[in-house]
Amino acid sequence: MENCRVECLSQELSEKQIQFNNAMQRYRSLARYQVFNFAVSSANVSLQACLLYLVWPVSIGPVGQAVAIVISVLLTDFINGLVHMMMDNNDRYDSIFGPFIANFHLHHKVLQYKKRPLPVVYFNETGSKIWLVGYLLFVLLLFKMGQLQPLAAHIFVYVGILSSLAEVSHYLAHSSAAPLTLFLGSLKLILPKRHHARHHLQDNQNYAFLNGMTDPLLNLLARGWYPGYKKTTDTHYAFYAPDDLESR
Repeated sequence: MENCRVECLSQELSEKQIQFNNAMQRYRSLARYQVFNFAVSSANVSLQACLLYLVWPVSIGPVGQAVAIVISVLLTDFINGLVHMMMDNNDRYDSIFGPFIANFHLHHKVLQYKKRPLPVVYFNETGSKIWLVGYLLFVLLLFKMGQLQPLAAHIFVYVGILSSLAEVSHYLAHSSAAPLTLFLGSLKLILPKRHHARHHLQDNQNYAFLNGMTDPLLNLLARGWYPGYKKTTDTHYAFYAPDDLESR
Protein backbone atom coordinates (compact mmCIF):
# COMPACT_ATOMS: atom_id res chain seq x y z
CA MET A 1 0.00 0.00 0.00
CA GLU A 2 2.80 2.41 0.94
CA ASN A 3 4.73 1.59 -2.26
CA CYS A 4 1.61 2.19 -4.33
CA ARG A 5 1.06 5.57 -2.68
CA VAL A 6 4.66 6.62 -3.33
CA GLU A 7 4.44 5.45 -6.95
CA CYS A 8 1.17 7.32 -7.52
CA LEU A 9 2.62 10.47 -5.96
CA SER A 10 5.72 10.19 -8.16
CA GLN A 11 3.58 9.74 -11.27
CA GLU A 12 1.41 12.74 -10.37
CA LEU A 13 4.51 14.86 -9.69
CA SER A 14 6.04 13.92 -13.04
CA GLU A 15 2.79 14.80 -14.79
CA LYS A 16 2.66 18.21 -13.11
CA GLN A 17 6.29 18.87 -13.99
CA ILE A 18 5.56 18.08 -17.64
CA GLN A 19 2.49 20.33 -17.57
CA PHE A 20 4.56 23.12 -16.02
CA ASN A 21 7.30 22.88 -18.65
CA ASN A 22 4.74 22.81 -21.46
CA ALA A 23 2.96 25.85 -20.03
CA MET A 24 6.22 27.78 -19.76
CA GLN A 25 7.17 26.79 -23.30
CA ARG A 26 3.91 28.32 -24.52
CA TYR A 27 4.40 31.43 -22.39
CA ARG A 28 7.89 32.11 -23.69
CA SER A 29 7.37 31.15 -27.34
CA LEU A 30 3.98 32.73 -28.08
CA ALA A 31 3.95 36.53 -28.27
CA ARG A 32 0.27 36.72 -27.38
CA TYR A 33 1.02 36.18 -23.69
CA GLN A 34 3.35 39.17 -23.50
CA VAL A 35 0.86 41.23 -25.52
CA PHE A 36 -1.85 40.24 -23.07
CA ASN A 37 0.32 41.28 -20.10
CA PHE A 38 0.97 44.64 -21.74
CA ALA A 39 -2.76 45.09 -22.38
CA VAL A 40 -3.56 44.28 -18.73
CA SER A 41 -0.92 46.76 -17.54
CA SER A 42 -2.28 49.45 -19.85
CA ALA A 43 -5.87 48.81 -18.77
CA ASN A 44 -5.01 48.87 -15.07
CA VAL A 45 -2.96 52.07 -15.24
CA SER A 46 -5.55 53.82 -17.44
CA LEU A 47 -8.42 52.85 -15.13
CA GLN A 48 -6.42 53.92 -12.07
CA ALA A 49 -5.77 57.33 -13.64
CA CYS A 50 -9.43 57.70 -14.60
CA LEU A 51 -10.68 56.80 -11.12
CA LEU A 52 -8.15 59.07 -9.44
CA TYR A 53 -9.34 61.92 -11.66
CA LEU A 54 -12.96 61.21 -10.70
CA VAL A 55 -12.37 60.89 -6.96
CA TRP A 56 -9.98 63.85 -6.65
CA PRO A 57 -12.72 66.54 -6.42
CA VAL A 58 -14.72 64.51 -3.87
CA SER A 59 -13.92 66.06 -0.50
CA ILE A 60 -13.85 63.98 2.68
CA GLY A 61 -11.63 66.23 4.80
CA PRO A 62 -8.31 65.43 6.52
CA VAL A 63 -9.83 62.96 8.98
CA GLY A 64 -11.69 61.20 6.20
CA GLN A 65 -8.49 60.97 4.16
CA ALA A 66 -6.62 59.48 7.11
CA VAL A 67 -9.36 56.89 7.66
CA ALA A 68 -9.49 56.07 3.94
CA ILE A 69 -5.73 55.59 3.75
CA VAL A 70 -5.52 53.32 6.81
CA ILE A 71 -8.44 51.15 5.69
CA SER A 72 -7.25 50.95 2.09
CA VAL A 73 -3.72 49.98 3.14
CA LEU A 74 -5.02 47.13 5.30
CA LEU A 75 -7.48 45.97 2.63
CA THR A 76 -4.84 46.11 -0.09
CA ASP A 77 -2.34 44.14 1.97
CA PHE A 78 -4.95 41.48 2.73
CA ILE A 79 -6.56 41.22 -0.72
CA ASN A 80 -3.27 41.01 -2.60
CA GLY A 81 -1.93 38.55 -0.05
CA LEU A 82 -5.03 36.41 -0.52
CA VAL A 83 -4.58 36.41 -4.31
CA HIS A 84 -0.90 35.57 -3.80
CA MET A 85 -1.87 32.65 -1.57
CA MET A 86 -4.31 31.23 -4.11
CA MET A 87 -1.83 31.65 -6.96
CA ASP A 88 1.06 30.04 -5.08
CA ASN A 89 -1.10 26.96 -4.54
CA ASN A 90 -2.61 26.85 -8.03
CA ASP A 91 -1.34 24.04 -10.26
CA ARG A 92 -3.79 24.19 -13.18
CA TYR A 93 -1.09 24.49 -15.82
CA ASP A 94 -3.25 22.90 -18.51
CA SER A 95 -6.00 25.54 -18.15
CA ILE A 96 -6.43 28.59 -20.38
CA PHE A 97 -4.47 30.63 -17.83
CA GLY A 98 -1.92 27.85 -17.28
CA PRO A 99 1.05 29.72 -18.82
CA PHE A 100 0.39 32.70 -16.54
CA ILE A 101 0.12 30.42 -13.50
CA ALA A 102 3.39 28.66 -14.35
CA ASN A 103 5.18 31.95 -14.95
CA PHE A 104 3.89 33.26 -11.61
CA HIS A 105 5.46 30.29 -9.79
CA LEU A 106 8.89 31.27 -11.08
CA HIS A 107 9.06 34.01 -8.44
CA HIS A 108 9.97 31.21 -6.01
CA LYS A 109 12.65 29.81 -8.32
CA VAL A 110 14.17 33.16 -9.37
CA LEU A 111 14.21 35.54 -6.42
CA GLN A 112 16.08 38.41 -8.04
CA TYR A 113 14.40 41.02 -10.23
CA LYS A 114 16.10 42.74 -13.13
CA LYS A 115 17.01 46.26 -12.07
CA ARG A 116 14.49 48.70 -13.51
CA PRO A 117 13.18 52.19 -12.66
CA LEU A 118 10.30 52.00 -10.19
CA PRO A 119 7.71 53.44 -12.64
CA VAL A 120 8.65 50.65 -15.08
CA VAL A 121 8.27 48.07 -12.30
CA TYR A 122 4.87 49.56 -11.46
CA PHE A 123 3.69 49.25 -15.06
CA ASN A 124 5.22 45.86 -15.89
CA GLU A 125 4.28 44.04 -12.70
CA THR A 126 0.67 45.21 -12.76
CA GLY A 127 0.35 43.18 -15.97
CA SER A 128 0.08 40.04 -13.84
CA LYS A 129 -2.96 41.42 -12.00
CA ILE A 130 -5.71 40.26 -14.34
CA TRP A 131 -8.23 40.37 -11.51
CA LEU A 132 -7.49 44.06 -10.96
CA VAL A 133 -8.96 45.01 -14.34
CA GLY A 134 -12.32 43.60 -13.29
CA TYR A 135 -12.09 45.27 -9.89
CA LEU A 136 -11.31 48.70 -11.35
CA LEU A 137 -14.07 48.40 -13.95
CA PHE A 138 -16.53 47.49 -11.18
CA VAL A 139 -15.47 50.52 -9.11
CA LEU A 140 -15.81 52.75 -12.17
CA LEU A 141 -19.31 51.39 -12.78
CA LEU A 142 -20.34 52.05 -9.17
CA PHE A 143 -18.85 55.54 -9.40
CA LYS A 144 -20.72 56.38 -12.59
CA MET A 145 -23.99 55.03 -11.17
CA GLY A 146 -23.59 57.19 -8.07
CA GLN A 147 -23.57 54.16 -5.78
CA LEU A 148 -20.46 55.10 -3.80
CA GLN A 149 -20.44 57.31 -0.74
CA PRO A 150 -17.47 59.74 -0.64
CA LEU A 151 -15.44 57.79 1.93
CA ALA A 152 -16.12 54.46 0.21
CA ALA A 153 -15.19 55.98 -3.15
CA HIS A 154 -11.77 57.00 -1.86
CA ILE A 155 -11.17 53.62 -0.22
CA PHE A 156 -12.12 51.68 -3.36
CA VAL A 157 -9.94 53.85 -5.59
CA TYR A 158 -6.98 53.76 -3.21
CA VAL A 159 -7.15 49.96 -3.02
CA GLY A 160 -7.04 49.83 -6.81
CA ILE A 161 -3.90 51.98 -6.94
CA LEU A 162 -2.17 50.49 -3.91
CA SER A 163 -2.59 47.02 -5.43
CA SER A 164 -0.10 48.04 -8.12
CA LEU A 165 2.13 49.82 -5.60
CA ALA A 166 2.23 46.52 -3.70
CA GLU A 167 4.21 45.11 -6.62
CA VAL A 168 6.76 47.91 -6.22
CA SER A 169 6.94 47.18 -2.49
CA HIS A 170 7.55 43.50 -3.28
CA TYR A 171 10.22 44.43 -5.82
CA LEU A 172 12.05 46.54 -3.23
CA ALA A 173 11.87 43.73 -0.67
CA HIS A 174 13.74 41.52 -3.14
CA SER A 175 16.03 43.93 -4.94
CA SER A 176 16.98 46.86 -2.75
CA ALA A 177 19.09 47.18 0.37
CA ALA A 178 19.19 50.97 0.22
CA PRO A 179 18.97 52.72 3.62
CA LEU A 180 15.68 54.39 2.65
CA THR A 181 14.18 51.02 1.67
CA LEU A 182 15.23 49.47 4.97
CA PHE A 183 13.92 52.47 6.91
CA LEU A 184 10.52 52.43 5.20
CA GLY A 185 10.34 48.69 5.78
CA SER A 186 11.08 49.12 9.48
CA LEU A 187 8.10 51.49 9.67
CA LYS A 188 5.90 48.97 7.80
CA LEU A 189 5.28 51.55 5.10
CA ILE A 190 6.55 48.99 2.60
CA LEU A 191 7.21 45.26 2.82
CA PRO A 192 10.15 44.59 5.20
CA LYS A 193 12.87 42.41 3.68
CA ARG A 194 13.26 40.06 6.66
CA HIS A 195 9.53 39.72 7.09
CA HIS A 196 9.04 38.73 3.45
CA ALA A 197 12.08 36.42 3.51
CA ARG A 198 10.07 34.03 5.69
CA HIS A 199 7.74 33.47 2.74
CA HIS A 200 10.62 31.98 0.75
CA LEU A 201 12.58 30.31 3.55
CA GLN A 202 9.61 28.70 5.29
CA ASP A 203 6.35 27.31 3.92
CA ASN A 204 2.81 28.61 3.60
CA GLN A 205 3.59 31.87 5.41
CA ASN A 206 3.67 35.64 4.90
CA TYR A 207 1.82 36.06 1.63
CA ALA A 208 1.15 39.79 2.07
CA PHE A 209 2.58 42.06 -0.61
CA LEU A 210 2.18 45.66 0.52
CA ASN A 211 3.57 45.87 4.07
CA GLY A 212 2.80 42.54 5.76
CA MET A 213 0.42 43.96 8.37
CA THR A 214 -2.30 41.39 7.65
CA ASP A 215 -0.01 38.35 7.55
CA PRO A 216 -1.19 37.02 10.95
CA LEU A 217 -4.69 36.64 9.49
CA LEU A 218 -3.42 35.37 6.14
CA ASN A 219 -1.21 32.79 7.87
CA LEU A 220 -4.20 31.54 9.85
CA LEU A 221 -6.23 31.13 6.66
CA ALA A 222 -3.32 29.49 4.84
CA ARG A 223 -2.93 26.83 7.54
CA GLY A 224 -6.60 25.95 7.20
CA TRP A 225 -6.82 26.00 3.41
CA TYR A 226 -3.54 24.76 1.95
CA PRO A 227 -0.82 22.21 2.76
CA GLY A 228 1.90 24.60 1.54
CA TYR A 229 3.88 25.09 -1.65
CA LYS A 230 7.30 23.67 -0.73
CA LYS A 231 6.22 20.08 -1.38
CA THR A 232 3.66 20.87 -4.08
CA THR A 233 3.91 23.70 -6.62
CA ASP A 234 7.54 24.49 -5.78
CA THR A 235 8.47 20.99 -6.98
CA HIS A 236 6.79 21.45 -10.35
CA TYR A 237 9.53 23.67 -11.76
CA ALA A 238 12.35 21.33 -10.67
CA PHE A 239 13.26 20.43 -14.27
CA TYR A 240 12.66 23.85 -15.80
CA ALA A 241 15.99 25.57 -16.39
CA PRO A 242 16.30 27.81 -19.48
CA ASP A 243 19.69 29.41 -20.06
CA ASP A 244 18.52 32.97 -19.42
CA LEU A 245 16.67 32.33 -16.16
CA GLU A 246 18.83 34.45 -13.85
CA SER A 247 16.45 37.29 -13.01
CA ARG A 248 12.91 38.26 -13.84
